[in-house]
Amino acid sequence: MRYQVGATVAQTAVRILTEAQVRRVYAVVGEAFLELLDALQREREVTLVSARHDSGAAFMAEAEGKLTERPAVLLASRGPGAANLAIGVQTAYQDETPMVVLLETPALDRTITGELPTSDLTAMFESIAKWCIRAEDPDAVPGLLAEALTRCREGRPGPVVLGVPSDAWGVPYDSAKPAAKVRPPATGTLGRSAEAVAGLVDEARYPVVIVGGRARSARDELIAVADELALPVYNAFRRQDAFPETHARYAGHLGLGIPARQLDALERADLVLALGTQLDEVTTQGYRYPTSQQTLVLVGTGIDEQRRRGLTFRVDSEVEPFLRELRSIAAPRTRRASAANAAVHTFMTPPDTSGNTRVHPVDVIRALRKLAPEDTIVTSDAGNFAQFMHRYWCFTAPRSQLGPSNAAMGYAVPAAIAAKLAEPRRAVVAMVGDAGTLMTGQEIETAVRYRAPVMVVVFQNGVHGALAMHQARAHGRLSGVTIPLTDFASWARGLGAAGYTVDDREELEAIVASALVRQRPCVIDVRTDPDVVTPDVRLSTLLSAVRPQSPGQ
Repeated sequence: MRYQVGATVAQTAVRILTEAQVRRVYAVVGEAFLELLDALQREREVTLVSARHDSGAAFMAEAEGKLTERPAVLLASRGPGAANLAIGVQTAYQDETPMVVLLETPALDRTITGELPTSDLTAMFESIAKWCIRAEDPDAVPGLLAEALTRCREGRPGPVVLGVPSDAWGVPYDSAKPAAKVRPPATGTLGRSAEAVAGLVDEARYPVVIVGGRARSARDELIAVADELALPVYNAFRRQDAFPETHARYAGHLGLGIPARQLDALERADLVLALGTQLDEVTTQGYRYPTSQQTLVLVGTGIDEQRRRGLTFRVDSEVEPFLRELRSIAAPRTRRASAANAAVHTFMTPPDTSGNTRVHPVDVIRALRKLAPEDTIVTSDAGNFAQFMHRYWCFTAPRSQLGPSNAAMGYAVPAAIAAKLAEPRRAVVAMVGDAGTLMTGQEIETAVRYRAPVMVVVFQNGVHGALAMHQARAHGRLSGVTIPLTDFASWARGLGAAGYTVDDREELEAIVASALVRQRPCVIDVRTDPDVVTPDVRLSTLLSAVRPQSPGQ
């Protein structure tokens, strides 16, 4: 079947996106995509989201892919635009998020006048993308786009980058229209793999599970397996929605500042099942686990080779069918709940903050969790403030957490907008520090323009908390980490959103309740105590513990 006579490369590309169920294209619009932008305007099923900055657009595309497991498309024009979105592409690569980047490359017709010189930055993405390729001919663009939509989802999901000449989109395209296809993984050996793993589980005295973001779609099977085989389950870093934190077999979140007692099940384990997760530095607690004495089973498609001492098995399968097979083969077991489960309840219980004169970050989480719907989607930046959310929110609903595992700042606000566009009936709360807000918070205007009523909660303590903590420990003094007080409420109102300021803990619940029912984007500027840098650390204590040496010492 051939596409209609007279169609352009751009029009053909939009039809390919529609048939692949791509719902949004994110961009800071540029002149290199004029024909594509016009074709998108005519297509009702694909929405163009015009962001205020390329990094914001990249975080939006990444967040939608992470939430829905379907790729969004990201447009990058010219050199600066491409460079600006690199952090979002790297986040997608590390977090195994499907994404397609259409990158402008120099025009094929070099005689065009008036075009500024531009670098071809396709190669810049080779180390942070699954696949990078340039189209050398306009006729090749639709086929390469279909291939990109396939590659970003198969095996280990991730971003793919397709370089397209700036003058290719308006060229007529009369060839057969290609279609994106997700090739199913081979399942011929799944039964044998599940049988082998079932044998390991039966023989193990202390098996544990670490579950990551790629196991979100297997949540029901995971709960059933944990119940029937009596397996303690840890959530990987910033993947706390993979397994409900209220479940009796929940052993904890492998994040920052985890106490030793909560690691009890992992410390005692002789078998570790890693399901749909990367064993990154934080999840492994500084690469401490799994130890060389622990047998490791890695389940997921396209898993990278693991360099470790100790017995390692790899099962190249999606998590859900593997768990279904395992459940049908492994013998039910009865084991006592790990001490980690009891420890996690203690760890997640908010402390009494009534004696504080200033707003404590715990007060913010307590008020939000009390009033927000159970299935609220929470997005967060990197920063010490996030430790309060990780510890005290208690994630119970599926697909309710979006956060970068690479410590990217500026993620929360753009991610919240994408989440609201993808899930308009769910409440979406962005938790962000003052530094992160000043990086990408201008995307609030994008939320206003696209009628995405997100709630942005700014933890404003006037300091880069993580850096201040390291400086205080190392030198007993601070350098370059203070952030001037900003009136984020007035700033938000200037962008068309609602704005609130909270500097009294007694005002919190009333303002949160009001913001939750507003049908417009809201920013709550919470002035938190700068001394409280983590749930367990005060900055003043660190500063007083280290006496600075004079230059002559």
